[in-house]
Amino acid sequence: MSLVNGLPAHVLLVHFVVVLVPLTALALVLCAVWSTAARRMGIVLPLLALVTLASVPLTTQAGEWLESHVASNSLVRRHAELGDGMLPWAGGLLVLAVVVWWATRRTAATADGDADGGGRGTRWSAAPVRVAAAVLSVVIAAGAVVDVYRIGDSGAKAAWQGGYSKSASGGGDGDDG
Repeated sequence: MSLVNGLPAHVLLVHFVVVLVPLTALALVLCAVWSTAARRMGIVLPLLALVTLASVPLTTQAGEWLESHVASNSLVRRHAELGDGMLPWAGGLLVLAVVVWWATRRTAATADGDADGGGRGTRWSAAPVRVAAAVLSVVIAAGAVVDVYRIGDSGAKAAWQGGYSKSASGGGDGDDG
């Protein structure tokens, strides 16, 4: 993907990543620490994480196209380097979203008496998995959000460095009439 209606696709797609990564991170942490939220979200949590994950390579591919069509400088290269690091964070969000969803289903099934550890008469508890998922969710969510911020900040600097004036230019005297 290169252009959308004459604009570089990266400029448009980046908004999905900037919104979806923090939204997925927030939903993941909420569901990981509050089982009621996890039960209410159900399959939506891993689906949201899947859409988030899919948006990252689309955005980076569009960014690579854009990188080859702009003047290269240290800011552009830094942004591209940072952007390449987003995929593992998005993958971590997906993996943990699936774990939280699965553990929530397993806990609900155990509470309903439907799960018995595979039919061997032992009761399996998802509590340790939920605790580990909660801790990992906070870590991965924080890392993903911080990385999105760092990537976005570097992209804004690359796009706008020297591209505007701190003082208003002509074009009017400030009166509306």
